[in-house]
Amino acid sequence: MTRLPLYGRQGRLTFRLLALALVGQAVLLSFFALVARALAIADGRAADGTRLLWVGLGLALLALVGSGLMRSPLGITVGWVVQVLTWLSALLVPAMVGVAVVFTALWVLLLIQGLKADALVARRESEEAAGAD
Repeated sequence: MTRLPLYGRQGRLTFRLLALALVGQAVLLSFFALVARALAIADGRAADGTRLLWVGLGLALLALVGSGLMRSPLGITVGWVVQVLTWLSALLVPAMVGVAVVFTALWVLLLIQGLKADALVARRESEEAAGAD
């Protein structure tokens, strides 16, 4: 297996798969921000609730920005940053470990499979071009 890319342009299928994963992650992160706020308020920590809400929504916004940047070389880097920050958010809300596990696994799986699919498409296109000559 080759190394997983941290920067650079990805093939058409790869960036679409990764962008879709980040959009899904952004939706779930925004729901978790609301849950974290509600739990903090229920514990009598309204100020912490507001902070947790904004941190969670900021992370969700970063995931959406990463999704939009996926066509550029910086997009995959932003996606990795979102994965790391999702893991770090488990320090504030321990239930985020589940979200981090699922979406990091999905991110890596889609990255690997997307790279394989892009390589297959490129090979098929080169064979068709060679056959047309």
